[in-house]
Amino acid sequence: MSEARIAIVLKGYPRLSETFIAQEILALEGRGLTLAIWSLRRPTDASRHPMHGAIAAPVFYLPEYLHEAPLRVLRALASGLRRRRFGALVRQFTGDLLRDPTASRVRRLGQALVLARELPDAVDHLHAHFLHTPASVACYAALLTGRSWSFSAHAKDIWTTPDRELADKLADAAWGVTCTRDGLGRLRAVSGRVDPEPGHVALAYHGLDLARFPEPAARPPRDGTDAGDPIRLLCVGRLVPKKGHDDLIEALASLPPTLNWRLDLVGGGELRDALKARVTERGLASRITFHGALAQPAVVAAMRAADLFVLPTKPAPSGDRDGLPNVLMEAASQGLPILATAFAGTPEFITDGVEGCLVPPGDPAALSAAILALAGDPAQRRRLADAAHTRLLQDFSLDAGIDLIAGRLAASAGIELPRRAAPESSPATGACACGC
Repeated sequence: MSEARIAIVLKGYPRLSETFIAQEILALEGRGLTLAIWSLRRPTDASRHPMHGAIAAPVFYLPEYLHEAPLRVLRALASGLRRRRFGALVRQFTGDLLRDPTASRVRRLGQALVLARELPDAVDHLHAHFLHTPASVACYAALLTGRSWSFSAHAKDIWTTPDRELADKLADAAWGVTCTRDGLGRLRAVSGRVDPEPGHVALAYHGLDLARFPEPAARPPRDGTDAGDPIRLLCVGRLVPKKGHDDLIEALASLPPTLNWRLDLVGGGELRDALKARVTERGLASRITFHGALAQPAVVAAMRAADLFVLPTKPAPSGDRDGLPNVLMEAASQGLPILATAFAGTPEFITDGVEGCLVPPGDPAALSAAILALAGDPAQRRRLADAAHTRLLQDFSLDAGIDLIAGRLAASAGIELPRRAAPESSPATGACACGC
């Protein structure tokens, strides 16, 4: 294998909650790019997705905490002091530190120094996933070494990073992509510029590699009236505030006792104990099963066994929010009807009453009414699921977004890629771009 020309900077790798990144890396390798992965943290998940095993890129781990690798950090500092761009880095870091006087900010500098020292000479370009911590590390390392850098912005990073820091990174990066029109609008507003550089930040939906998923299977027309055959609900998402599990529990608690239902909750996270306690308090422990984080084959199996997918995302108190959850496209790939909230990037994939049912975020009563209505109408669920599957096939293919990102990465690193047929026009092509 040829030496990597592009370094991908991630906060943690591998992560089950970030299969969209693994999918992208694997597809970029399929386009002929040779990559190396640099992760700020070691993995914490007990299992891995099959895609992680298929990725050829070597993985390198930066010191998560500087005191755990003092010699490595000191060698990096000594190397940095000898570089002519060290003064520019100090000026940039000092301004950032004055606005964000935290240990995390110092840790980002230390990780960037290590990255700058240990990057092979063959690496020409850095690409960071997420505009918060990984982009800071990539930006500092690029500044010190004279390399270019770019970013993929997603959701939390867009909505929780301070405006000034976002604007600085947008100005400094060679280019970037983001995965929803919602996020693109936020970046455009923060940049304060309308479109001086067309395509500087482009829209590139993650899409879905349908080759990794089986064809949808037929479902029995359950309606929750059979005492021995409950309607099966499924929710897949980390147990964190922005996913709205608390609203889902309240919605289920207000369903009529005559409706026979069961809910499978897939995902781990900080709210697990609190949510389990709430389920017990509401008398729902016999109907709701917490499965924890599962690898994708098990998630797909759960989708094929379910009758309705529910994802009631909403803004978290911290400002965190979803982008366009890939799990919605995964549900659509399995012909599973979707009930979600009209929030963040979800309406970019689902139109209410066409590809699924959308209710206002943070409204358990509306969520409960929608569950009850869909539970009693298997034919409507089938129509919505068919429409979502068609929308997925027509407008959310993986290829268009990957072609855009691969082309930009190759140009930044001076690599010539093999020619490919031009993708059909779709929202994923990045045609709706802004110059941030």
